[in-house]
Amino acid sequence: MTLQSHCPTGPLEKRWEKHRFDMKLVNPANKRKYQVIVVGSGLAGGSAAATLGELGYRVDCFCYQDSSRRAHSIAAQGGINAAKNYQNDGDSVFRLFYDTVKGGDFRARESNVHRLAEVSLNIIDQAVAQGVPFAREYGGLLANRSFGGAQVSRTFYARGQTGQQLLIGAYHALSRQIASGTVTMHHRSEMLDLLVVDGRARGIVTRVLVTGEFRVQVADCVVLASGGYGNVYYLSTNAKGCNASAAWRAHRHGAFFANPCYTQIHPTCIPVKGEYQSKLTLMSESLRNDGRVWVPKHQDDCERPAQEIAENDRDYYLERRYPAFGNLVPRDIASRAAKQVCDEGRGIGPTGLGVYLDFAEAIERLGRPVVAERYGNLFDMYAHITDDDPYKVPMRIYPASHYTMGGLWVDYNLMSTLPGLFVIGEANFSDHGSNRLGASALMQGLADGYFIVPYTVGNYLAQVAPGGLRKDHDQVKAARKAVKARIKTLLDIGGDRSPDSFHRELGLLTWEHCGMSRSRGGLERALEKIPELRAEFWENLRVVGSGEQLNQELEKAGRVADFFDLSELMCRDALHRTESCGGHFREESATEEGEALRDDENFCYVAAWEFNGEGEAPTLHKEALDYDYVKLTQRSYK
Repeated sequence: MTLQSHCPTGPLEKRWEKHRFDMKLVNPANKRKYQVIVVGSGLAGGSAAATLGELGYRVDCFCYQDSSRRAHSIAAQGGINAAKNYQNDGDSVFRLFYDTVKGGDFRARESNVHRLAEVSLNIIDQAVAQGVPFAREYGGLLANRSFGGAQVSRTFYARGQTGQQLLIGAYHALSRQIASGTVTMHHRSEMLDLLVVDGRARGIVTRVLVTGEFRVQVADCVVLASGGYGNVYYLSTNAKGCNASAAWRAHRHGAFFANPCYTQIHPTCIPVKGEYQSKLTLMSESLRNDGRVWVPKHQDDCERPAQEIAENDRDYYLERRYPAFGNLVPRDIASRAAKQVCDEGRGIGPTGLGVYLDFAEAIERLGRPVVAERYGNLFDMYAHITDDDPYKVPMRIYPASHYTMGGLWVDYNLMSTLPGLFVIGEANFSDHGSNRLGASALMQGLADGYFIVPYTVGNYLAQVAPGGLRKDHDQVKAARKAVKARIKTLLDIGGDRSPDSFHRELGLLTWEHCGMSRSRGGLERALEKIPELRAEFWENLRVVGSGEQLNQELEKAGRVADFFDLSELMCRDALHRTESCGGHFREESATEEGEALRDDENFCYVAAWEFNGEGEAPTLHKEALDYDYVKLTQRSYK
């Protein structure tokens, strides 16, 4: 199969406008004849469901939480990017486009990224109209701050709660459509399989988590907005429920999985406390606006309290190594730099895996009230978790798994290789290349949901007849039966180990060999051990309880089973890509200074993997990346 991106031609700044004009339209009176499923109700899914409902389509929206307001989008703290140039500091749509392509280490499509930068302008207006309480300057204009990878201030924020406030705006829009009858909301319902009939995505099979009931929902197309796969590492900044099962089920039915090795490690996380910790907590990247990152210059000082270490004995290593960007280098750069100083033996804290994020200078310069106004809720959260007061002592931070740039392959229309299956937000691979810049996740989720997929879904539906699939169709009944059989298999194993014990072991294995750095030897060891651990899982798993009730152990078991397969594909993808780029750092491919060394001649492409069946090796497909508007150069933030 040849991958067709369907990117429009012509001047870059005119492509999205031209593409929209060339799209086929559905007559307003005919839209209510079409049924659309949206899986996920976070920023991407919630905004898509609300907008499609507003347009007149009949929408069924599914989430496994008890409320769409509990989607993991609420955890995005620091802000959302947009090229409004309110600071008059030289920003523009093209600069946002350039920073995003460069920040992604030149591994994203130009057309997609430029469209994202264009649409960013509309997102802020939409959110303001919905009442999102963005921070404002004294005169009433919206305030901006900086994020890593940019030398302009383009990040709009609502204190340290930006994701939550944007989700509330999308939730209001979604609730309006629920009340009007265009959207039917299905809470506590988990997608367990994709329904494919005659080569098209035509629905999903779900399990009602409270009762265990299996249901089939048919539709004319499916929009997947189920988030990323960061929890493959077990310890991550993701909510514990975040999983990859919806995307992985679609992959098994023919949707290619692109760039699975591109995972993002966030530099600003509270360090691991103990062996049985089940989740990590993120401290927003926005803190690096005013916080200074440092470690002691000498190993002998690492166990001393930070306040006792003299200024001359502190190494502000980001400011030293990257003077042009300082503490605001992109996440992959900051994360690797933290790992390097800790590997040198200069890490702080009980484990030696930590660095300081210090606000003493900012408090002295700005005053405590200003710092509290900007970051107060983040400081409170840190104090509650660590019992340290960051107004008085520096925070301790260390990199952790956070976001995934890989995901299901989509074309310019955000449709996967499976006709009728659209994939939006973090669930797709499209806009961030091999490294996501901070404050761009919210931007992509809302761009996809509010302003892109409503057009492209209409273009697809205008070319297919509505309805025509009954729930008693043979393939529909077969899909439901297969899901029930898989659940029964998990319940009947009757071994000795819990799903969490397998997940913890798999996560540590994946982190060690396909985490902050990767090597050929490590990846080959992982590819030997993962099948062994997976075999033990299917022989020695124990799921307590039954399938006819709320059973979180059963939910975990199904998700961990998919993480085994995904982890193996991640390692396979990382092994084949012998270059370093963005969050994918191969130890064999580095500059003398320890920076990522790309190989544009051999790897300037998207790696899209095709599932070939249980136990069969996947097939690699390549989508070449062409750069006409930016020059391929080694990234430098000096």
